[in-house]
Amino acid sequence: MKFKLLPIFAISTLISLALLHADTPNIVVIMADDLGYGDVGCYGAKPKNLKTPHIDQLAKEGLRFTSGYCSASTCTPTRYSFLTGNYAFRREGTGIAPPNGPSIIQPGETTIGDLLKKAGYKTAVIGKWHLGLGAPGKGPDWNGQLKPGPREIGFDYNFLLPTTNDRVPQVYVENDRVLNLDPKDPLWVGHKKPTPEHPTGISHRDTLKMDWSHGHNGTIHNGISRIGFYTGGHAARFRDEDLADKWVEKSEEWIKENKDSPFFLFFASHDLHVPRIPHERFQGKSALSYRGDAIVQLDWCVGELVRILKEQNLDENTMVIFCSDNGPVGDDGYKDGALEYMGDHKSAGPYKGGKYSIFEGGTRTPFITWWPGKIKPGVSDEIVCTIDLATSLVSQAGVSIPEEAFVDSQNIMSALLGKNGAKGREHLIQQDNGGRGNFGFRKGNWKLLRHAKKMARNVKVEETLANTNVEQLTLINLEEDPRESKNLAKSNPDLVEKLNAELQSILDAGRSRQTDSLSQ
Repeated sequence: MKFKLLPIFAISTLISLALLHADTPNIVVIMADDLGYGDVGCYGAKPKNLKTPHIDQLAKEGLRFTSGYCSASTCTPTRYSFLTGNYAFRREGTGIAPPNGPSIIQPGETTIGDLLKKAGYKTAVIGKWHLGLGAPGKGPDWNGQLKPGPREIGFDYNFLLPTTNDRVPQVYVENDRVLNLDPKDPLWVGHKKPTPEHPTGISHRDTLKMDWSHGHNGTIHNGISRIGFYTGGHAARFRDEDLADKWVEKSEEWIKENKDSPFFLFFASHDLHVPRIPHERFQGKSALSYRGDAIVQLDWCVGELVRILKEQNLDENTMVIFCSDNGPVGDDGYKDGALEYMGDHKSAGPYKGGKYSIFEGGTRTPFITWWPGKIKPGVSDEIVCTIDLATSLVSQAGVSIPEEAFVDSQNIMSALLGKNGAKGREHLIQQDNGGRGNFGFRKGNWKLLRHAKKMARNVKVEETLANTNVEQLTLINLEEDPRESKNLAKSNPDLVEKLNAELQSILDAGRSRQTDSLSQ
């Protein structure tokens, strides 16, 4: 038998590519929506309430972080920060995006997608977007090209829920068009009722299959009223119950099409954001009403993504990161039984607060990294945050980061991989929806909460502490008081002064990433 010998340069090239690919894995970021620290089994959820075997298995085989954070306690600012590596409070207009809002990230702003593409990655976002579409001052052209959008800021492919499902419209966007839109039935989206007879959650409340509790009383679709108004586009509209299945279906298609190249998939789940309407096969699978059932559905999605990776022989060369965009909320606009069936379930685990707050429950969430053969199973108490994924993953791919990009994203890749002696970030700023001036500042086990809406930016600490009506500065020892119930500010004025000054310095500096310390 004769063997054909490859030229030396070809063998060298193959070896180099193999070695490069071994250190630059495929990347799948699974971002849950409104998932609290205590909402899954590996973080303390009781099996009698709900079971999350796939997420628990991910944690068992990977690294589970006890101090894993998102950067804000609402969705749009966290997603903005994840993609850009910049704290959202540094930019105006990064609060919860409205239905007709323009793209918050415009072409020219560097994103994780941009730089991973430079490293040879194929890139996609599938799921909830909620970062706006279209040009400033114009917003989305629902019946034309929805540009700029993800493909103008670093993604090769997108299949989106354009806003969030309690906001209109209920259509899919594939790349730059509304999917299945019939031009004879154009889509109109607005913030005012189009006609006096237009059915809404107020005028036709008795027809709803899920009643609203506050705010969500505009246009009705699929028996559920929403924020905002829209007409037309009937052939393009989806059924709420089918969202999770569609995300998995499109993810499987895309992974199979791109498995021969390194790839980055941002799987942006809508579970368990309102309206919580999981598929019928998941309804009643938990003891926690539709909110718990949506967690079971989310867990199924995680299992399906791991299944796809294994079936395509990609699992040993893929890093999966599981996180959430903010902490939990019970009643978020619909009467879905979330509060009534909560029982002894602690959605935020041992922490105080949840969505919309700067307490730990607002931004400390499940955070798991998984890469078979590369990440040793275990538990880490290092501080890590979704904002750090940009610098960490791009640096791992060997791409240099412009000085003006990713200004708050730290390279904590060694901590994400669980390397011995690796450190997470030294400090973290937590924000709410932005624009209110409320910040949490964690450094080590100390945390300063600054509810600054009613105080000047440079007010003296001792003057603030003297105001007993509003505790605008609160000092917490998280190791001793994870519930943030005991304010130690008055007994530690020097430490409060120091942390407040450091927080203000980071706010004023416009950046917190040091450009000379990218590698780990």
